[in-house]
Amino acid sequence: MNHENIIDMLDVFTPDINATSLQDVYFVSMLMGADLSSILKIQRLSDDHIQFLVYQILRGLKYIHSAGLIHRDLKPSNIAVNEDCELKILDFGLARQTDSEMTGYVATRWYRAPEIMLNWMHYTQTVDIWSVGCIMAELITGRTLFPGADHIDQLTRIMNVVGTPNEEFLSKIQSDEARNYIRNLPKTPRKDFKRLFPSASPDAIDLLERTLNLDPDYRPTASEAMEHPYLKQYHDPSDEPVSPPLDIDSDGDLTIDQWKELIWNEIGDFAEERAKRLAAPTANNGAMS
Repeated sequence: MNHENIIDMLDVFTPDINATSLQDVYFVSMLMGADLSSILKIQRLSDDHIQFLVYQILRGLKYIHSAGLIHRDLKPSNIAVNEDCELKILDFGLARQTDSEMTGYVATRWYRAPEIMLNWMHYTQTVDIWSVGCIMAELITGRTLFPGADHIDQLTRIMNVVGTPNEEFLSKIQSDEARNYIRNLPKTPRKDFKRLFPSASPDAIDLLERTLNLDPDYRPTASEAMEHPYLKQYHDPSDEPVSPPLDIDSDGDLTIDQWKELIWNEIGDFAEERAKRLAAPTANNGAMS
């Protein structure tokens, strides 16, 4: 994936001598100064910084989602930032295509969308938008919004903030067990986000409320979120690229040996392309010759 807000792959190599013996693959990426998790431990961020960081996360997500992918594990430690506040999304180990059947145990629990824990088998890209809301809340307060101790505690903490769901939401839960559990919870109203985030601006509050909507059908897409007034100073439709759809369906039934062969060939192709780039004259060298 080629995007300013997604970590670059500068090189890929293996110490193994052929596809049959392939065991280890190493990826080389750009060195970033820190991740959001480490930054949040040592300093509070200004509202301008928060706007810029949230915008960049959404800009990267727009590209990821346009490829037909869901990241599924957005969290502060998977977001790298350099000294210029430039941001890159890391770690696609849990990423899946949008039409794949999903498992419930994905994403770090504290940033996990409620529909994942409620066993929705075909959830959508808005699970990533929920994670953005959790990260944004943490950027504002310096504290994790939903630090659940376990699966049940996580759901309880979420309901205590966003309120227990209505029948429309309950009807979308496919698991009878999960639906009955939620239905039997004490009715809790949605908390006043102005009191929950007293230092946040009205626009920041509104974006938080939209991204942290319990019902995924009512959360904004990454593109829609970037159009929000809170991010207006950075939003530029002409500079928010999308990706061609990624088609990997045909690879789903490969054997391990076939996967090894594919990976081996990709490593070779990447090395060949990299050698060509390094050998090609730069614009300045071409002008001087």
